[in-house]
Amino acid sequence: MLSFVHQALPTRVIFGAGTLARLPDELRRLGLSRALVLSTPQQADSAQALVSDLGELAAGSFTGAVMHTPVDVTEAAMAVVGALKADCVVAVGGGSTTGLGKAIALRTNLPQIVVPTTYAGSEMTDILGETKAGVKTTQRSPAIQPEVVLYDVDLTLGLPPALSATSGMNAIAHAVEALYAVDGGPMVSLMAESAIAAFAKSLPAILADPGDRVAREQALYGAWLCGTCLGMVSMALHHKLCHTLGGTFDLPHAETHTIVLPHATAYNACAAPEAMARIARALEAPDAARGLYDLAGRLGAPRSLKALGMPEAGIDKAADLAVANPYRNPRPIEREAIRALIAHAWAGDPPEAT
Repeated sequence: MLSFVHQALPTRVIFGAGTLARLPDELRRLGLSRALVLSTPQQADSAQALVSDLGELAAGSFTGAVMHTPVDVTEAAMAVVGALKADCVVAVGGGSTTGLGKAIALRTNLPQIVVPTTYAGSEMTDILGETKAGVKTTQRSPAIQPEVVLYDVDLTLGLPPALSATSGMNAIAHAVEALYAVDGGPMVSLMAESAIAAFAKSLPAILADPGDRVAREQALYGAWLCGTCLGMVSMALHHKLCHTLGGTFDLPHAETHTIVLPHATAYNACAAPEAMARIARALEAPDAARGLYDLAGRLGAPRSLKALGMPEAGIDKAADLAVANPYRNPRPIEREAIRALIAHAWAGDPPEAT
């Protein structure tokens, strides 16, 4: 008998081309007038341009967002929030910038508006991952959930093909885990399968022609679906592994997700056959895990943790951390099987059931 609980999150989403122009209206609608624009150092020029465009609605900018949301960076941003008397944050960029906006919101309860320029998907969740002393921890809270997300296809046209590939694979990971989450449901499954299919078609098209607006639109649509799925369910083994590896070895976020995803999928294959069937169907592949591995290969994405700089000696440490306080997962977490999974991912081998 069908039985489920469905909890949608209350973010307002504006999707299309040229939607960044609607930012002033959204600020006024929320009664806000001193927006702090956030970005990474690489996107500082874009942040400054947005501050100029907003005029009297902007308080200033903080352009120091980095991967894995280090607590010391958040503390530096908090000092700017106070000095400028900001009444909201506007995060422009990918997961690093979105994470910083969430960390500020959690500490201040300030409203957030997110303008994604990648396919990270984290803008649609109430999840925050923070790093302190080399350990990454996650938490969920209504205060973390952004109030508004402006998806502007125009802002993704300049996303380099290689980053488009890994960012898209990162988003696919959200949908894959949503399909076997313990608190999933029929709506989540429909969205997740549709999201994977959207990326399976759009990412190769983007690599062939980065200016393909139809493909870019489909990829951004897929990112919204993937993030929405993740926001409605619990995370499982894949995200635990990636948080452990990224926080411990300072590995790039999207690339780590890309590499680990096929192996985490293979680990759970025997315990989640319906999810595997949906993933394979969306990829138009005979096997879910191998289909994800092959898609990464066709996109020219990295497929080994070794290539990202993770030391082989770190495999055992990562396995120990991964089995400590594990996320709920369809298959029980077994230390030696997890070690074998990480070893395969480190070497870049095709996924195997462990």
